[in-house]
Amino acid sequence: MATTAMQLIASDKKHIVVGLGKTGLSCVRYLKRQNAWVEVVDTRDLPPGLTELQSEFPDVVVHRGPLDVNILKTAADLVVSPGVALAEPAIQAAIEQGVEITGDIDLFSCVAEAPILAITGSNGKTTVTSLLAEMGRKSGTKIAVGGNIGTPALDLLDPSVELYILELSSFQLETTRRLGAFAATVLNVSPDHMDRYDSLAHYHHAKHRIFRGCQHPVVNDDEPLSAPLMAQGMESVHFGLSNPGLKKFSTIHELNGDQEVVWLSYGFDKLLNVDELKIKGRHNWSNALAALAIGHTAGLPLSVMVETLCEFPGLPHRCEWVAEHNGIDFINDSKGTNVGATCTAIDSIGGLTSGKLILIAGGVGKDADFALMEELVAKYVKCLVLIGHDAEKIRSTLSEVVPCIDASDLPDAVMIAAQKATPGDTVLLSPACASFDMFDSYEHRGTVFRDQVKVLQSTLTDDQ
Repeated sequence: MATTAMQLIASDKKHIVVGLGKTGLSCVRYLKRQNAWVEVVDTRDLPPGLTELQSEFPDVVVHRGPLDVNILKTAADLVVSPGVALAEPAIQAAIEQGVEITGDIDLFSCVAEAPILAITGSNGKTTVTSLLAEMGRKSGTKIAVGGNIGTPALDLLDPSVELYILELSSFQLETTRRLGAFAATVLNVSPDHMDRYDSLAHYHHAKHRIFRGCQHPVVNDDEPLSAPLMAQGMESVHFGLSNPGLKKFSTIHELNGDQEVVWLSYGFDKLLNVDELKIKGRHNWSNALAALAIGHTAGLPLSVMVETLCEFPGLPHRCEWVAEHNGIDFINDSKGTNVGATCTAIDSIGGLTSGKLILIAGGVGKDADFALMEELVAKYVKCLVLIGHDAEKIRSTLSEVVPCIDASDLPDAVMIAAQKATPGDTVLLSPACASFDMFDSYEHRGTVFRDQVKVLQSTLTDDQ
């Protein structure tokens, strides 16, 4: 398949990039470096990246408006950006006309000269990718990191790079025929993007394309949907929070008096007391083990990786402690954009909180099943404060489990949550939804939360 992609690029036939933005622009740059004939289509009047495209490549034709099969079928291949679903009728019609489909990761894998470490999963992939990048840098390896975060993969290409570290989304993997990663993992699979996929199995299948051509699959033993189907005799690398084993990254639990001590371990050798991690919660123990397993497979020194774990502060908007006021903690988990992520946050933060959680949730649910939250909400949550497009859907699902209160917007939600909390409680923003009904991004949503907590603190201080 990779040969086919390269043959298409080398030909004098037309290549149409479907969807501009950062990824689409990186595809145009790459194809133009190959002296290929490139055009762009985008349904938006002013797509992101248009100004840069017109400045760098004024000769590239841009077709704006609804996707037109009569334009698409003139191409040898469509380079489809991750935000564009292959199920679009015009794309399907072009496929029926014999037009090839590819994407930026497909093109990248054809020409990348250094080994690729690839990470996907419904949750945790950005933390694991960022941890691995820090481990690589600290070891003195010339790394390049990007993909679904930061720099698009094609803009990373550099013959001096010794190791590529890619976070990949299911959308990117849909158009990836054979990645050929040195090591790859699916950290976990829980329902997400159900507005794009017709079933969890469909979503799972897209995620597992990451293992195509993989030399060393890395498997999370705590997640049944992490393990790939492998050829007989193929070895995999394993990690998980339970059941230590030979050559497995896991945890060892010990009792020191009446206190439990938990260690990250390799085989039966203790590596690091989890209390030394700056990133807190069981889900971050798992993220740390994943990074260790992938990095060890790639030859990074264990001592350097453990040192990195002690220093890594975590990422913004991911179970990020914001403030404590009057005995109440405020946690920003705006990156909790799906039910699985929010369940992980509730379980992790709820287990560390002496009181109860006041959970702020809501936004665009992406056809999620909020009933999957019932058990953890009943166990840890005092009340739900709801915002956004799917607030009513969450209310109808969970109102018999816990009291639900509607808020007009996120600042209002913070004020309501603070009023409902008592010392020992934690106000947790983990929306279980996408942000684009009310915010520019999940980062914007998290920033609004942080800012409102500061307003709350100053208001309470002024009143004292």
